[in-house]
Amino acid sequence: MKIIKKYNLDDRAIDRIIQMAWEDRTPFEAIEIQFGLKEDEVIKLMKHEMRLNNWKKWRARVQGRKTKHQKLRTTEVERFRCSRQRSITSNRISKKKY
Repeated sequence: MKIIKKYNLDDRAIDRIIQMAWEDRTPFEAIEIQFGLKEDEVIKLMKHEMRLNNWKKWRARVQGRKTKHQKLRTTEVERFRCSRQRSITSNRISKKKY
C-alpha cells in the first residue's frame, strides 16, 4: 500500500495507529503529530488493514465524533488519552503493573 511505503510504517506502527484510531479520546491530529498521517490517510489505512464489516463499524463510530477532531472538542477535553492510561513514550504504552 502506498501509505505504508510513503511513511515507512512497520507492523508495530500500523498496530499503534489502528489502536489510536479506535480510541475515542485520541484525535486524528495526535496521529498526525506522531506518525505524519492525515485523517484521510488514516481512513485509507484502516480500510486496507481491517475487514470490511469492522471498518464500517469504525467509520460509523468516528464520523461526527467531536473527540476525534481537535477543533470540535470542548474545552473540558484537554488530553489525548484517558486519565487512567499511563504515559505513552516512543509510541509504546506503559503497561499497568499489578
